[in-house]
Amino acid sequence: MTAIMIYHIRSKYTAVGRKEIIMFFYLYMLVTIMDLLLISGIIPTASDLYPYFTGVHLGLISATFWCLLLNGFVGFQFAEDGTPLSLWSIRISSFIVFAAVAFLSIATFQNLGPFNPNQPVALWIIFFIFNGAALLIYVILQIVLVVNTLDDRWPLGDIVFGIGFFAVGQVILYVFSVNICNFAKHYIDGLFFGTISTLLSVMMVYKYWDSITKEDLEFS
Repeated sequence: MTAIMIYHIRSKYTAVGRKEIIMFFYLYMLVTIMDLLLISGIIPTASDLYPYFTGVHLGLISATFWCLLLNGFVGFQFAEDGTPLSLWSIRISSFIVFAAVAFLSIATFQNLGPFNPNQPVALWIIFFIFNGAALLIYVILQIVLVVNTLDDRWPLGDIVFGIGFFAVGQVILYVFSVNICNFAKHYIDGLFFGTISTLLSVMMVYKYWDSITKEDLEFS
């Protein structure tokens, strides 16, 4: 599904922010691949490599949220979309976020220096507060963009549905996962529904972007 969205984004040659938003979907695809490796047991939890892959996974998640946040500014044209300034500012800063979070995660898991796996306060702050703040700011920016610059209010519906899907997924994952697992006799748990809900929210990001971008058919 992510590959299909990427294909459609790439096909809108003259759409505003095409090159910027596609980076978000590439990062999401990498996060999904890491999910598959870690959750499916391809990389066992007992493996010495598991903490490193988990650190990379957490770094990619934070980089994805950061990339989404920066895409929230693209529509305001602080830097013209598609230019090296716009693209490389997102690429470099997203890589810095990825590297910093991955290092912090691995250092915490390996009990390096002041980092303690029994008290992962810094990881908690990054995973819930930093990522959550990035998502919240993105949503606020898009609401402001739609209200102030567009005559069509329908894109607000995409934002609402996207937030709704994401919120439902998080509640299922962190609140009802054990209950679902017991009810389904351990065949599935909240992670299954949480992953689907996250995918639906990402699809709403694509739907929203598609609805606010106009392609010049003369040059497409």
